[in-house]
Amino acid sequence: MSRACTHEILNYQIENSTKKEFFNNLLNVVQSENKKNKWLACINPHSYVVAKNDENFETALKSADWLIPDGIGIILASRLLGAPLPERITGFDVFENVMCDLNGRGGSVFFLGSTAETLEIIKNNIQLDFPSVNLVGLYSPPFKEKFSERDVNQMVDKINNANADVLWVGMSAPKQEKWIYAVSGRINVNFTGAIGAVFDFYAGKVERSSPFFQKIGLEWLPRLVKEPRRLWKRTLISAPLFSWDVLIAVLFSLIQRKR
Repeated sequence: MSRACTHEILNYQIENSTKKEFFNNLLNVVQSENKKNKWLACINPHSYVVAKNDENFETALKSADWLIPDGIGIILASRLLGAPLPERITGFDVFENVMCDLNGRGGSVFFLGSTAETLEIIKNNIQLDFPSVNLVGLYSPPFKEKFSERDVNQMVDKINNANADVLWVGMSAPKQEKWIYAVSGRINVNFTGAIGAVFDFYAGKVERSSPFFQKIGLEWLPRLVKEPRRLWKRTLISAPLFSWDVLIAVLFSLIQRKR
């Protein structure tokens, strides 16, 4: 998919805007009245590596209307490859900015994903943090590896009947991105965000790293220390594989320049 403000990094068209520029563009879509769903996905070294062995996931990422650099590894790679991206934009950044916009004008939102317990906490938090947002739907889909056609139709119907401006999907990658890609044309919302872990962050189920670690690009480190069993593959397998591909791309670029 061709995007206007992007740089190509390892065959992915990734958002090449400052946060201010990006959110000006995104919020114009959120505020639209035409209900022509546009959607956003995040990319980091781990999702890049997973997509190498999952063609459907790769297709979904490349089909998103916005693919944002959610990992510091993507930013560093862009600099090494001579196509520097201005700054990291996280799924939580997207969530906060869009929710503030909806709160300012009484927009509506639907949450799809996670557990009923987590969704209930999100509901309570929104009532406190964004009291003017119209929460029109919460749905925890069945926990299964693959949804049936009936499951998918039920989810789509619930979303469309709610008539939301924004749909947040938190089913973890790559499941959420592949689901959105498959049904995007059937969803009557302005914007859909695949934001995964943000559901748990906002509900307080998982603590985000401190602003200090976020700022220096090491947000992953405290989380790895706290959840080594769940996150070790990202650091010890995905990160080296991603770094290797970046190195090969840098060497190939240098060879091309010398010709």
